[in-house]
Amino acid sequence: MQMDKYSVTPADFFKKACLFEAALILVAMILGWIAHIDPFENLHFSETAIAYGAIGTLPLFLLFLFMEQIQTESVVRIKKLLLDTLGPGLRHCHWTDLLVLSAIAGFSEELLFRGVIQPWLESSWGIAVGLVASNIIFGLAHAVTPLYAVIASLVGIYLSLSLDYGGERNLLLPIIIHGFYDFLAFVVLMRAYRASNLKI
Repeated sequence: MQMDKYSVTPADFFKKACLFEAALILVAMILGWIAHIDPFENLHFSETAIAYGAIGTLPLFLLFLFMEQIQTESVVRIKKLLLDTLGPGLRHCHWTDLLVLSAIAGFSEELLFRGVIQPWLESSWGIAVGLVASNIIFGLAHAVTPLYAVIASLVGIYLSLSLDYGGERNLLLPIIIHGFYDFLAFVVLMRAYRASNLKI
């Protein structure tokens, strides 16, 4: 087995990733202040939203598992980039670390994109433009490759549609979906990276 060639320790990766994601909460609050939007206005605790969120994670995770089986060059490139960039940091993480990181990421990114950016654009350009434009920005923020940016934009639209599921806008639903999906994806990436290193 090769020696680890990355300089960031698992503890550093976890702390820096959590700090980066948590910083997005501050960004959301600053943008919300500029736009006169309360990022927390549509965040309501609801057992129904939690249940729908858990169920709503399933289609995204099935898509992730489907993508894992595709061997086209563009998809393989995404998988390699994710393993190369996230794998070393995730490798020694405990599942509870992944759960905490996923929860912070789901909360902060949804607060920013669905709590501030989407309603900001909706108020200026209408619901349809707000939906599409906010998720193009979401995709560009995740643009490790052009294809990944497109996939992330589509995932963002799915999350935005879940925001109003059931007739009442509740940010908790996309937060649950986003966080739970990230957790499952992190677990798969961690296991894949560990397995690939055992073969070396």
